[in-house]
Amino acid sequence: MLRDKSLIPLSHQHQHALALCVRIDRAQPIPEADVEAWQEEIERHFAQEIAVHFSAEESVLFPAARRYGELDLLVDNLLTDHAVLREGFAGAQARNMCSGDLPVFAQRLSAHIRKEERELLERLQQLMNADELRALGKKLEEALKDAEQSCVVPNEKTRRKPGK
Repeated sequence: MLRDKSLIPLSHQHQHALALCVRIDRAQPIPEADVEAWQEEIERHFAQEIAVHFSAEESVLFPAARRYGELDLLVDNLLTDHAVLREGFAGAQARNMCSGDLPVFAQRLSAHIRKEERELLERLQQLMNADELRALGKKLEEALKDAEQSCVVPNEKTRRKPGK
């Protein structure tokens, strides 16, 4: 199903985070010497976009979804994911990750995003009418206004090398 235009800002941010996940996956195996650079990039991505994104989902999107009882369990699962992912972002900020933690983190973040896109957003588009989606989109737009509007640029060590 095509994404309703009211939900596109969330989906664009999902694409940014998925790009990070793909880059981590393609960089495997990541040398221990490069782990700090990856952690710095993960930390920067959280600070510039994901922290605001999670807050918008938790204050606007998830309460809207809870109006439909069938989505309660999914919202509970997504909130649990947010807690686990915040721990991962905190680990990157504290520079506590090792090279083996990076692909696990990326897989977890990717799975979470796909769950939101394929299950939550799809189902909301089926359950909500056009006016409800528009109203939700306006609230999300306001909640997301403090997020950076540009992608995080890879640093020298996290940039994909030719031939990889």
